[in-house]
Amino acid sequence: MLALTHAVLLSLLAFFVGVVASLVGVGGGVFVVPLLSLVFGFSVQEAVGTSLTMIVFTSLASTLSYSRQKRIDYKIGLILAFTSIPGAFLGAYLTSFISTRLLGLIFGFFLIFVAFQMIFQLGFLRLRSPAIGEGWRRKIVDSEGIIFEYNARVLFGLALSFFGGLSSGLLGIGGGSVMVPILYFTMSMPMHVTVATSMFIMIFTSISGVVTHISLGNVRFDYAIYLCIGVIFGAQLGTHIAKGISGKNLRKIFGVVLFLISINMILKYI
Repeated sequence: MLALTHAVLLSLLAFFVGVVASLVGVGGGVFVVPLLSLVFGFSVQEAVGTSLTMIVFTSLASTLSYSRQKRIDYKIGLILAFTSIPGAFLGAYLTSFISTRLLGLIFGFFLIFVAFQMIFQLGFLRLRSPAIGEGWRRKIVDSEGIIFEYNARVLFGLALSFFGGLSSGLLGIGGGSVMVPILYFTMSMPMHVTVATSMFIMIFTSISGVVTHISLGNVRFDYAIYLCIGVIFGAQLGTHIAKGISGKNLRKIFGVVLFLISINMILKYI
């Protein structure tokens, strides 16, 4: 059984992770995996499996709040889950066979590039806006009557979402750090809808990864329960904050968080 100080520390840290994660549409595992590995002495596999267990509850709590705001594109989310789920299964399975160090370093440097694109809108990744009749025409009206209209490139997203699931299962990061750029850059979705839909998709990818990690004995439930308690409350606050932030500022916040994630990942795997 965990000591009281460890239980309180885990819950508090998970609360702040939940705030940041739900605010920008990521799982938060990239903060939790190094914590469990370096501070609590977990193996990489145990840290990834336990982190993904927490992310299940991060995504569920965030999705509940964003559903009240009516900012989730459920149809797009379900379609992309179709390829992200097998990616999560494969990623979790591969943790037993390949070293995640090289992949983590490559992924970390790639995320730095994406982060700068998000912050400064450099134009390297974002495709031109779809022409009329191109892509899938979507219209979301949120709980305050704000209208989001866009043409989503579903085929592009469907092909790339597999890698969001793969990163989730392999690195224990939930997949949002990949899925958000896919939704925003490749599919040309508004940032608010992107964040909310990313959390919805993460339900499926994280559960898929956790099922495999449980079968491999990689989940420490004694730690996971306190992480889940903290992250549920943090996610509620994060989604509330996101509601009042403009799409441009939300994009920049995501870029800053992604930059910190990438540096964290590079230092961890070095």
